[in-house]
Formats: sequence, structure tokens, C-alpha cells
Amino acid sequence: MDISDMRRDFESEGLDRDALDSNPVKQFQTWFGDAREAGILEPNAMSLATTGSDGMPDIRTVLLKYFDESGFVFYTNYGSRKARELAENPKAALLFPWIGLNRQVRIQGKVEKVSKSESLRYFASRPRGSQIGAWVSEQSRAITSRGLLEQKVAEMKRRFSAGEIPLPDFWGGYRVVPERIEFWQGRPSRLHDRFEYVKQNDGWIIDRLQP
Repeated sequence: MDISDMRRDFESEGLDRDALDSNPVKQFQTWFGDAREAGILEPNAMSLATTGSDGMPDIRTVLLKYFDESGFVFYTNYGSRKARELAENPKAALLFPWIGLNRQVRIQGKVEKVSKSESLRYFASRPRGSQIGAWVSEQSRAITSRGLLEQKVAEMKRRFSAGEIPLPDFWGGYRVVPERIEFWQGRPSRLHDRFEYVKQNDGWIIDRLQP
């Protein structure tokens, strides 16, 4: 299938250096707020790219659950493929594709596990069904049928029929500590505006990149 003629021009006001916050996390917060107000579906959905010791890149969509000056946090099973790759190479890249606003944000950095107390606090806020799901799924492992998965759900519902569901010791959060953040604003004729923040000591250097 030849889809080379699929294209559209990106109409936007553009992005100027003077309009950027000197702190990329604050700039991200502004853009994230814009995405929410614009009704972007799942604005906290982000592509997470990892690479294990075999050097093969891997990518999937996860949900951002928290961010601050320390980094960008998501949660997963510590036995999943992404977790195994992060154990081998604790670095990752994130992409927020806010296409409806002609915007992208790209983030690269080192990855660390969040504290158990942070994971517990978030786990306790999840719907009970999602808590059960965390106990049931051996994420990324093969399973013979959907029926077996549903059987495991029924077993866990019986096991945790009363009281709070505890945090599994194999489940928790990761924090991507940013070293590089790029803000991309689409412009006509593919002459996009791109600004890159690079961490240096206690501050950030900002450069305009060619499109």
C-alpha cells in the first residue's frame, strides 16, 4: 500500500524562545494543561522506549501518573519485559504525541524505581478491579487462553474478598529522571519549531533545533 500522499500542513502560531519557561518541567506542565483543556484523549498516554542488553529497541504506551522536578513516574509489573530491560539498561525515552495540538514532547533520562511508600500510595488509589489485575497478570508472559486469565481473576477475588488488597511485592513505579527534554511545535511546510533543554549541573541549556 502506497500512502506517500498522506499529509497535512501543521497550522499553528509557532513557538518562540521568549515564550518558554526556563524550567522544562514547568513548560511541560503548561503544555500538559493545554492538552487537557483541548480534550486530547488520554493526554497522559506516553510512548516508553527501552533497550535491554541485546540492544534491540522496544516501545509501548504507558500512562504517566505523576511528575515533578524529580521526574516522570509510571507503574508496572517488575517482572514485565520493560522492567527486565530497565534492569539491564536503566535508561529510557518518553514521547507525548499531542497531535491534535500539533505538538510533541520528547524526554530522555535515567530510570530509577520509586520508593515502596510511593507505590503503595498510588496502588491504594486504584480501582479495586485494577488492584486485582495487578495480582493476576504475570505481565509479558505467555498464557494459553483468556479463560485461564479469567480463572485467576476469580481466584484473586475470593482471596481478597474482604478488606484492603495489599500491594504486590512484584509491582511498583519507575521514575524517568530527565536529562534532555524537547518541545516540538508543528509549523507549515515542515518548518517546525523545536526547542531542546539539556541538563547541565543545576540548570538547563536551551537550544533551538532545526526541523
